[in-house]
Amino acid sequence: MEIRRTLKHLMMGSMAVKAAFPARSLLAIEHAIGQTEMRHTGQIRFAVEAALDFSALRRNQTARERAIEVFSQLRVWDTEHNNGVLIYLLLADRDVEIVADRGIHTRLGQAAWEAICQDMEIAFCAGQFETGVIDGIHAVGRHLQQHFPRKSITQNELPNQPVVL
Repeated sequence: MEIRRTLKHLMMGSMAVKAAFPARSLLAIEHAIGQTEMRHTGQIRFAVEAALDFSALRRNQTARERAIEVFSQLRVWDTEHNNGVLIYLLLADRDVEIVADRGIHTRLGQAAWEAICQDMEIAFCAGQFETGVIDGIHAVGRHLQQHFPRKSITQNELPNQPVVL
């Protein structure tokens, strides 16, 4: 267990999420997800978490491991075409992870997701949380549109609202 990381997580409260993502930002993110999903059949979810709890820190849980847990908890894998994508932000680490279901991941591979994450993290370091997330959503959406274009009106399989954990 890394002491510096643990202290950072223990000191990070839910107010940090509200400061980075006020209500208007969460609405803008929800709108961006809805707009991009009009062009493809994929499903995008965004989740932000202020910090890990002490037990996760004791286990040295990484942001990636937590993102995979959240992917499962939010049932992002439960889409007709296996093309759900989770964008997960662990605010204490300023680490963004993208977890994609097998239908889209096999077509792109990890490198494509890593590039989007890096761009988002650059925006976050500049304090541009809303812009970083929305740009990430659009980048994910372009990949989904290329591989899963919308051909007709389809049902929205997952909610568009951001999840604050």
